[in-house]
Amino acid sequence: MNKKVISSMFMAITLLWSAQVLAEEAESAEPAQETPSAEAPSTEASSPEAASQAATQSLPSGQGWRVVRIIEMGNSGKFVHMVLVDLNKEMDKTVYSAAINQICGKATDFCRIRFWTQERFIPEKVSPTAEQIKVQKAEFLFNKAASIRQTTWSCAVNPDKTQCVNY
Repeated sequence: MNKKVISSMFMAITLLWSAQVLAEEAESAEPAQETPSAEAPSTEASSPEAASQAATQSLPSGQGWRVVRIIEMGNSGKFVHMVLVDLNKEMDKTVYSAAINQICGKATDFCRIRFWTQERFIPEKVSPTAEQIKVQKAEFLFNKAASIRQTTWSCAVNPDKTQCVNY
């Protein structure tokens, strides 16, 4: 083979390899549909612990609660906010109300929040397991299209059996 053919083949292989590397980097940099891009952390972290801390700091929080993750419902553009409530504030409905107001206060069409007091039970998917549902403390749903705006409480938070749900 002449030098021109070898040079062309080398160039083609280099371009293909570069494209593959860039594609793999782009795939690994994409979030797993957990946090909307507007709320993704803006600083890069050097360790998993630092990345987790940076992500936590960029999510909404308040006195006695914090958003652990935000998960998109399919590709709908609608999100479920998974919120951790301090265990010692479990029965304080003002904590839930504050989270609802901060997270959903400006929502015009849809907002959903699910609350837990133990972080290890907060789902990483939209659909919680039976065990995760069992320890869920409350859920807020606002859906303008369905004319729904309600908060559902677990009986651990609201012991009035006529107003609570045993998830």
